[in-house]
Amino acid sequence: MFGFEGGATAPLDMAVAHEVLDPFAVAREADFLSVRTADGEEADVYFNPPAGITFNRFGGGGVMDLLAVLLRRLDAVLVAPGGPVVVPRDEVRPLLPDALTDGCPVVVAGTGAEIGRALRAA
Repeated sequence: MFGFEGGATAPLDMAVAHEVLDPFAVAREADFLSVRTADGEEADVYFNPPAGITFNRFGGGGVMDLLAVLLRRLDAVLVAPGGPVVVPRDEVRPLLPDALTDGCPVVVAGTGAEIGRALRAA
């Protein structure tokens, strides 16, 4: 997950990211959280300030919903290796660098279910 502005990376508000993710934290270290949602889904989250957050080991509905909230709150972009570039709303699309979208579809997905469908379709 990255922030972009004018085709270049832009800082993400890490305080907002923690506001969204901290209630789900079951383990934490510097720049790392392990999160668990109410449905028992888990993911590892790595903070790469100023402009990146990496989710590992995710795929369930609860984590996808959490990811959707985070994307919307940060106006961030999910860049899935080998997959689509996921934006939370169409207005974020013009902020992306051309190199990121060359040969890679950009998908608007505002919910966890939509993000899941976009990743599975890739």
